[in-house]
Amino acid sequence: MTGDDSGTPQVARSGLVVRIPEAEPAVRGWRDRLDPAVRSGMPTHVTVLFPFLPESRIDSGTLAAIDAVIGRHEPFEARFERFGRFPGILYLAPEPATSFRALTEAIVDRWPETPPFGGEFAEIVPHLTIAQGQDDTVLDEAEADLRGRLPVVSRVGSVDLMAHDGSRWRQRASFALRGSR
Repeated sequence: MTGDDSGTPQVARSGLVVRIPEAEPAVRGWRDRLDPAVRSGMPTHVTVLFPFLPESRIDSGTLAAIDAVIGRHEPFEARFERFGRFPGILYLAPEPATSFRALTEAIVDRWPETPPFGGEFAEIVPHLTIAQGQDDTVLDEAEADLRGRLPVVSRVGSVDLMAHDGSRWRQRASFALRGSR
């Protein structure tokens, strides 16, 4: 457990993400300015599952189980050329979204106590966040600027386990998509 600025102890969190380094040249400037997750060390990514287990529950058995679940999926190509929005959020929507959704559903099937985003949303919407907590004028500006830098294409071959200690995200493990073993 770690403490936050208020002195209140908090459980170290974790999440599973697919890094999209190919998107960095296009989105980095906007993410640096408009996505608070960047300041805490979160790379450009599509979330597979957040929140996942408290880090204290992740042991070698859990890592092996994650590897087994992720390893049943084939690598795939994702294309990012369409924008989407949630209130105050601008994101790139991956196509096909079904491949990301399948990863999320497989992890949730194995750990049903970890619904995506704590069960806050009914639908799984894979996305690469560009900006959070912004008004529509800022989101419109970012979208207009980024439109000419698309599409971005990425080969997805792994899922990373990220752990947050109360101030920074760090990669704890990486799991390869391998298909049928």
